[in-house]
Formats: sequence, structure tokens, C-alpha cells
Amino acid sequence: MTTSTYAGKEPSTIAYTAVADITGGRNGHAVSHTPDLELDLDTPVAMGGKGKGTNPEQLFAIGWGACFQGALGLAAKEMHIPATKLVRSKVRSHISLGDEGESFGIKARIEVYLPDVDAGRRQALVERTQKLCPYSKATAGNVPTEIVVVDSLD
Repeated sequence: MTTSTYAGKEPSTIAYTAVADITGGRNGHAVSHTPDLELDLDTPVAMGGKGKGTNPEQLFAIGWGACFQGALGLAAKEMHIPATKLVRSKVRSHISLGDEGESFGIKARIEVYLPDVDAGRRQALVERTQKLCPYSKATAGNVPTEIVVVDSLD
């Protein structure tokens, strides 16, 4: 077995490790373990696929959005913003894939709707969340990311 490691700030303790087996790449099948989750994978229609399954960008958008939403709660607690102010909050994440030299690259846009948080504190809350979210930390300096506080997600 050959192992490659990459520099980065490693967690001091590991709380959970997700494990997934993938066959067939973008047009294959994925199985995650404990709990079990099975997905058929397919390239998006916009990239020449049939669009009959889930694609990696959708999964990344869901994962990052869920993580960001969770980190909002931690940031709000630090900033003494009551959790009740986040009940109606929503995060919409966009992951875009395109040409980057001889391969592909991604960029992200995260829209954050915070209707019950004081308008003067929304931006600071989102900026602190960006620093706490593990997905945001993992992509910082590597994935062009725009984070926008929005008045609506309609």
C-alpha cells in the first residue's frame, strides 16, 4: 500500500469518521456505512450525463450547507445570539464545477438567510461561522468562495 499525506491542521481528537465505497466514478454507485446509505451516481445533464443519479457536487453542497448551518449555532452562542433567532435560518449552498487548466475545479457560493437576527449582526455572525465550519476551513485558500447574507431565498 502506498500512502500520500497532505499538510493541514489535524483535529486533536476524532469524533466521527464517515466511510464510503465508490465504484464507477461519476456514473457509478456509492455506499456509505453506519448508517447505510446507497446512491446511484450520474454525471449532470449539463456535462453530458443522463442526470439520473446524484452527483458529487450535490453531495458536497449538501454537506457544506449542513455543516455551515450547524456552525451558525456555535457562532451565535459565542456572540450571545439566542438559538431561537436561528430557528427560521436557512443556508443555500452552490457548488459549481468548471474547467481549470488541464482538469476541473470548483467554486462555491453560500447564501445565508437570517430573518430573525438583527441586521447589524448578520454579517459578523456569518463571518464567524465561516471561521468555525470544518468544510469552510478545509476549503479556505483552495476553493473560491462567496458567502452572502440574503434577504430571501425565493
